[in-house]
Amino acid sequence: MNYKKIKISALFVLACVAFQACNKDEEAETNVNGVQYDGTAYHLNVGDFEQPQIALDNQLTVQGVKLGRMLFYEKRLSKDGSMSCASCHRQEHAFSDTSLLSIGVRGKTGNRQAMAVFNMAWNTNEFFWDGRAHLLRDQSLKPIQDSLEMDESLENVVAKLNADPMYKDQFMRAFGSSEINPAKMALAMEQFMNTIVSVESKYDRYLRGTATLDSNEERGLYLFIAEYNPSFPNLSGADCQHCHSGRNFENDKYLNNALDSDAEMQDNGRMAVTNNASDKGKFKVPSLRNVEVTQPYMHDGRFNTLEEVVDHYNTGLKNSSTIDPTLVYPLNNGGLLLSNEDKRDLVAFLKTLTDEVMLTNPEFSDPFKP
Repeated sequence: MNYKKIKISALFVLACVAFQACNKDEEAETNVNGVQYDGTAYHLNVGDFEQPQIALDNQLTVQGVKLGRMLFYEKRLSKDGSMSCASCHRQEHAFSDTSLLSIGVRGKTGNRQAMAVFNMAWNTNEFFWDGRAHLLRDQSLKPIQDSLEMDESLENVVAKLNADPMYKDQFMRAFGSSEINPAKMALAMEQFMNTIVSVESKYDRYLRGTATLDSNEERGLYLFIAEYNPSFPNLSGADCQHCHSGRNFENDKYLNNALDSDAEMQDNGRMAVTNNASDKGKFKVPSLRNVEVTQPYMHDGRFNTLEEVVDHYNTGLKNSSTIDPTLVYPLNNGGLLLSNEDKRDLVAFLKTLTDEVMLTNPEFSDPFKP
């Protein structure tokens, strides 16, 4: 028996099997239009921020982000084709809304003002004003199904997208399969929203030493950081950083910021999610980045200007059973004692947090516009 020939034949058979397996893998990654999966990693520009912890099961890819951007601006996600996610999250307003309360399909009025969508990659404490969505991917699908917002079923959305070869091809590029389903939609939109970063404000450049604050802005920064101290009015600050801290100017908490007394409170906030009475009237602390362009303010849009917001903390605090303890001290001592000059300077500093780069970045804009 010629064992050498048998060995060569065996190797030849194994090579053929391996070749066929490779071909099958290639076929599995190519759809009927010849479009293939593309797992090229997306480079996230984080500026001076620390690298965020992106979910291991949804790492950023160029094609996944592209698909998420398409879906974010896709009006077919709504029942009547009149609005997309971007309808209430506009880039020029830091992906927030300018309506007092967000308006959905057929002119229906929502219950709250739409939150800004940026720096989501560093968010660690749920989403929406009340935190009812655990992950960003969970948040992405809820407005579609909300009767006051896009008022559409996920089943109908999938059917509409399936009828468009453009989407079947892009799902192939992003996920290695032309199958369209809500889970993949959510992952893609999570990817896109995680790329919307705000790290290039005047304040960021100031910290790098490439920009300077004028005297009003610099004094406003002092007031923002300095603690409230009624015993020494000339040194007393607004102590804003107690709740709006760190590079993202928020603290990953849900707080009652003294907007209403218990009798006046119409929105239970976080309590509606946790069923805990101690969470009544508590809402997610938003980032103050880009606050200049995210008016109106608060969960119900009750304040139209930054000056009104500062006035609230200065003299408008209202006591309630769940008020944040840091606000009780100024409430019981006549407010923050800010002069008109103080308020002007504080607002001047807040405006240094505006990130014109993010507001105009073409990578975040409507991909369907010429």
